[in-house]
Amino acid sequence: MAVARVTKITAASPKGFKEAVDEGMSRAAKTLRGITGFKVISLKGKVEKSKVVEYRVTMEVTFVLD
Repeated sequence: MAVARVTKITAASPKGFKEAVDEGMSRAAKTLRGITGFKVISLKGKVEKSKVVEYRVTMEVTFVLD
């Protein structure tokens, strides 16, 4: 029987939401073992001088405990 944990992370990219998700998952994989999935719970952006300069995602990452 497996036991899983969910942790919330936020990541950002100047390119787009997909790239922000990729960045967050890449960073999470450096310290979390057994990642089985994620859920995007928030999409936000940063605007400067009427232009989008950063895309931000908040995700719940699920991983199985050892």
